[in-house]
Amino acid sequence: MKVSTALAAKFPILRRTKDDGAIDVTAPARLDRRTKDLTKRLNPGDIAIIDHTDLDRVSADALLSSGVHAVLNVAHSISGRYPNLGPQLLVDAGVPLVDAVDPEVFDRVQEGEEVRLAQGVLYRGEDIVAKGRPQDSESMAAAMAEARAGLSVQLEAFATNTMEYLKRERELLIDGVGVPEVTTSIDGRHVLIVVRGYHYREDLATLRSYIREYHPVMIGVDGGADALLEAGYRPDMIVGDFDSVSDRSLTCGAELVVHAYRDGSAPGLRRLNELGHTAIVFPATGTSEDVAMMLADDAGAELIVAVGTHATLEEFLDKGRAGMASTFLTRLRVGGKLVDAKGVSHLYRSRISPLTVLALVAACLLTIVVAAYSSPAGQLYVDFIAARWDTFLYWLTGLFS
Repeated sequence: MKVSTALAAKFPILRRTKDDGAIDVTAPARLDRRTKDLTKRLNPGDIAIIDHTDLDRVSADALLSSGVHAVLNVAHSISGRYPNLGPQLLVDAGVPLVDAVDPEVFDRVQEGEEVRLAQGVLYRGEDIVAKGRPQDSESMAAAMAEARAGLSVQLEAFATNTMEYLKRERELLIDGVGVPEVTTSIDGRHVLIVVRGYHYREDLATLRSYIREYHPVMIGVDGGADALLEAGYRPDMIVGDFDSVSDRSLTCGAELVVHAYRDGSAPGLRRLNELGHTAIVFPATGTSEDVAMMLADDAGAELIVAVGTHATLEEFLDKGRAGMASTFLTRLRVGGKLVDAKGVSHLYRSRISPLTVLALVAACLLTIVVAAYSSPAGQLYVDFIAARWDTFLYWLTGLFS
């Protein structure tokens, strides 16, 4: 297994210990069966122990952003159902990935305990705690090839889920029946919807000039609200089930919309009540990003710009959830209003470019110079400035003589 030079330089504890390039990692262990919860507690250099079948790209990116030294997965990072993107992301970054680890590891290892990983074996001192199957580029390539072979089955399941969702939510999708009214002023404005998904940091960075010029309504979907605050913006609205958003975001003054189940139950509402916040409840079968798009569209948004959302078939399948069929249909419903952030970064150009500003300044200076030389009063000013300049040079020369 290879280690990238950048990663090894950033985390010196990650080291080669044998001539064959094997990796020996010694670090504190952090454990959680929910990867989303674990990434909130991870520190740079930790060994992450998870239970995540078909590790998706967003989860893998969150692990990498936390600076983990290694990832041990009790489940299969690639089960073969579809070509999920997360494991390859870890392997390409040089982070050791071990699959099918003994499930008892959750009982044998304590949170924060220092352990050692070598050749797919986890040690506490000299005692073996758990074993697994190390993954590398070759094993990942073979697993991905096998997963792609069964892709047709997943496409059929995706199509079936899409039809079932359309039958259940046709009134919501077609006529907007059930979309609640919000107090945030959206009609006729641009709306920026941020999901903490694919490349959300890079997309927000490319949109700075767009945000500065158009001042769009900012909607954070769960953790997307934290992403907006990290980028220096305050969300106008937060939509989601509120399981992955910080208390800081909830107290920033944004309007809160709880995504509830179709029967009206909303687990996220309990947390808001405990914090003393009021919220609008939106029962819907789809995902929270679907809810945000439907809210913006129903409220009369002129344009909806999406950051970090799922846009391609590969991303829908990588999410690994039947509910992603709703996202596909919601995008069809919103239609021409919806633009993905990458498209905006390529198409949008500021109305006043820096080159235009420089040309305007140069033209003004040229006009001043011409006016000064073409009039008696201007000539007097030129002579005065020249005299003052000579005096300044004489004084400056005297300092060094």
